[in-house]
Amino acid sequence: MAQTQPTVLQVSPREAGGSRQARRLRRTGEIPGVVYGGGEDALSFAVQERTLRHALANAGAVMDLAIQGGSSSPVVVKELTRHPVTGATVHIDLLRVRLDVRIEATVQLELTGVDDAPGIRDGGVLEQQLREVTIEALPNDIPDSITHDVAEMQIGDTLTVAALSVPASMTLLDEAETLVATLSPPRLQVEPDDEIESETEVVGEGEGSADGGDSGDDAGPDSE
Repeated sequence: MAQTQPTVLQVSPREAGGSRQARRLRRTGEIPGVVYGGGEDALSFAVQERTLRHALANAGAVMDLAIQGGSSSPVVVKELTRHPVTGATVHIDLLRVRLDVRIEATVQLELTGVDDAPGIRDGGVLEQQLREVTIEALPNDIPDSITHDVAEMQIGDTLTVAALSVPASMTLLDEAETLVATLSPPRLQVEPDDEIESETEVVGEGEGSADGGDSGDDAGPDSE
């Protein structure tokens, strides 16, 4: 099967600068970035925000970084920094890679078949403690995510990394005993004792006042 061509990311070299330069770039619709590794010096670049957004949306793990006026090389995203409020990308770090050398990468872990699990149908609660796993693989073999089917889980079951299966082209680096998810019994809504006591007192007071009313009516004729 023919391998799909990597997404090309066109960027422009820039002089390394501080936060003031970065803010100036972002005002003009560009995102600052740096590419590292590959036995070469780190290179600062700028890329149009729209170009970067489209490349990230359409690319797999590997992109082809094309530097204006220079060479191109395969890269993976090392770190993507987003604005804490808007979520917009404010900086990107890339890492040059060789397609024939395995690298470490972090990928999303997605659990499927949750609604079909007997424990869920019995009212249990699935809690996923591990949402990312670390793998080692060739750059082109790194997936967007790894999935695991939990459709057989019962109440009281636990899932660890040891139960996850990945293709032979990659290796899981997380410890086998690392907890991935648990399926706990349903949480019972128990009424606090103080609320029960409070309701009992209110009922008792109501009954007492009713008795008092009757006594007043009985005393009326006597007073006359």
